[in-house]
Amino acid sequence: MDKNTIDIAYCFLHQKLQVYVHSRMDWQRDDIEMAIAGYVQQMDSELYTKLSGGIPDFLLTHSHFESDLSLAVRQLEQMLQE
Repeated sequence: MDKNTIDIAYCFLHQKLQVYVHSRMDWQRDDIEMAIAGYVQQMDSELYTKLSGGIPDFLLTHSHFESDLSLAVRQLEQMLQE
């Protein structure tokens, strides 16, 4: 997999995670979830499959969005170090 693809995904998701975890505004958190959902639809399918670990709604469900996003960022960090 192309390192540039991983780097772009990491930068985008890391930035959104930092805002998401510190935001107290529901509308802002909702906007981030929608932005990530849009990004997922355009994301390299091989990368998404690797990040999701087979979870069909990874990064797409409100109830576990924050934990999914945190996991994705950690995985991308590891991939960049390989």
